[in-house]
Amino acid sequence: MVSVYDVPADALIEDVADRLADRIEEPEWMAYAKSGQSRELPPQQDDFWYVRAASLLRKVAKNGPIGIDHLAAEYGGRKRGSNRYRVASDHSTTGSKNIIRTALQQLEDEGLVSTAKGQGRRISPEGQQFLDNAASDVLEELDRPELERYA
Repeated sequence: MVSVYDVPADALIEDVADRLADRIEEPEWMAYAKSGQSRELPPQQDDFWYVRAASLLRKVAKNGPIGIDHLAAEYGGRKRGSNRYRVASDHSTTGSKNIIRTALQQLEDEGLVSTAKGQGRRISPEGQQFLDNAASDVLEELDRPELERYA
């Protein structure tokens, strides 16, 4: 059986994002929200919401149970001063917790993620099956000889 660990992350996230586009919907406020403190503009990708939700689902499956604060730190970046004056050195900032929380709530409504009391979110059995099916489909589509041993 093929799992999340057996396929490249970018190919899996792309496939899962396509599958999630039918199951969840992007909030209206997402057109105006930044994806983190270190960003200056909202995301320019058309499918940003679905890609972020797929990435969150994969991270919860690999690292779960995991909390929103830890996920926000993983999606964070380096915040610099203005372009004109660089007075202070770079600082680490977190990603948008509202985006992460809302996406996880939508995934939880779909039954793919569950809440572990006091520990964060973890993957549900339905979510694990969803990811495993996506991983097996991705492995079949890939034409890479080094991945043949997993088939």
